[in-house]
Amino acid sequence: MTWLTLGLVQQDCTTDAEQNRQASATKIKELAAQGAQLVLLQELHAGLYFCQTENTECFEQAEDIEQGASRRFFEALAAELDLTLVVSLFEKRAPGLYHNTALVFDGLAGYKGLYRKMHIPDDPAFYEKFYFTPGDASPKDPLAGFRPIETRHGKLGVLVCWDQWYPEAARLMALAGADLLLYPTAIGWDPNDTAEEKQRQLDAWMLVQRGHAVANGLPVIVANRVGHEASQDPNASGIDFWGNSFVAGPQGELLAWANHQEPCQLLVELDLKRSEEVRRIWPFLRDRRVDAYGNLTERFLP
Repeated sequence: MTWLTLGLVQQDCTTDAEQNRQASATKIKELAAQGAQLVLLQELHAGLYFCQTENTECFEQAEDIEQGASRRFFEALAAELDLTLVVSLFEKRAPGLYHNTALVFDGLAGYKGLYRKMHIPDDPAFYEKFYFTPGDASPKDPLAGFRPIETRHGKLGVLVCWDQWYPEAARLMALAGADLLLYPTAIGWDPNDTAEEKQRQLDAWMLVQRGHAVANGLPVIVANRVGHEASQDPNASGIDFWGNSFVAGPQGELLAWANHQEPCQLLVELDLKRSEEVRRIWPFLRDRRVDAYGNLTERFLP
């Protein structure tokens, strides 16, 4: 396999999880009808982005990954359409233990694996540490936490939102054999920021992820939510999710780029053999000084 037809969905959300699932399904079916073989959904697409405040009632939205509504719905949809599907959910792993989790379904083969978000932010309007435990990383399994998920369309390096700012996460997925880097995302602007600041933030977000594509010689696929979502805090301004979902090739080139205002979907033809071609002329993995990077495990070097 050298060519892959890839789709991604950029949507706005409501408080009604079933309505959101049906809206996602409509877009997925449209992409499948156009030939999509792999579809990526955005982060926490079952509802509004509840992490704008710290509220214990929001834990009621979490789902069991074995029997939860999202698992049943999207696994059945992937089988019905015979496509590979990457979805996101708020996982209840055990009482008091919750994760921000991505699941991968591969057509009739069903569930193929999960990734639990490793980097958890705690910033104004993004209070995720209150809700999410980081994914597991074990010294007994050095790939745990950054393990690609194998599907018929290649090994998927699935990461989630805040992970996209960390080159280490992208690199570890690449070193573990990922063929693609995929980022379900929920990021946006403070409505009170200036136009100049908003542009700087958006540029930085796109630039760092395109840099992951270049540094690793891999395509990068990003699905972000869109639309204004009010905060539960009456004194807060809410978030304007900035959309701009995109697909970049292994040299960071933009292959598709969504708008910042409206729900939409993207469909892209990816030539997967280009990663090998690019890595031959830019052999960054060959020239890494692995003998000199020991200090990367330190928090800071004074």
